[in-house]
Amino acid sequence: MGKIKVITNVTLDGVMQSPARPEEDPRDGFRHGGWGAPYAAMQQAEAGEAFTNMGALLFGRWTYESFYAYWPNQTDNPFTARLNNIRKYVVSTTLDEPLPWSNSILIKDDVPRALEKLKAEQDKDAVVFGSGLLVQSLMRWNLMDELTLLIHPLILGSGRRLFPSGGVSAVLQLRNAKTTSNGVVIVTYQLTNK
Repeated sequence: MGKIKVITNVTLDGVMQSPARPEEDPRDGFRHGGWGAPYAAMQQAEAGEAFTNMGALLFGRWTYESFYAYWPNQTDNPFTARLNNIRKYVVSTTLDEPLPWSNSILIKDDVPRALEKLKAEQDKDAVVFGSGLLVQSLMRWNLMDELTLLIHPLILGSGRRLFPSGGVSAVLQLRNAKTTSNGVVIVTYQLTNK
């Protein structure tokens, strides 16, 4: 049985919006895009263990479309081939099949049951990057097994947060914590209310 593992970049004030590139997610007039880029090389090396048992990716619609707009065009990056070839599950009520990115499967109906079935059938883990609304839903459905936060030494003061007011509550148990030389704290939690 596989697990659903979430890996997300956040600032100290919980902002997860647009860490990679300035144009990645300008919704709501967000002007701090690309805030995580200066830290990327070090955090990838330190967070690498999270990828060792990755058998699939699980996306919400927004993150799927953002990844698809960027990654297939990065021909000089070795990560591109892995992303193109890995199975991708996309949770969305607004998209229709066929999805444009290779190996992509749409989960549109009875999402909690479909994800329970996915976990039961997978030998490896389904990894979620970003996808804040999906993360909240996974927590509500008690389907997230592990949460890895890459906490950046930044306070932005605005932007979409991973844990908004009025969101889902959870009890977590720390499994691992380490700090990179550039100040990113990588913490991995297991949900204890499973």
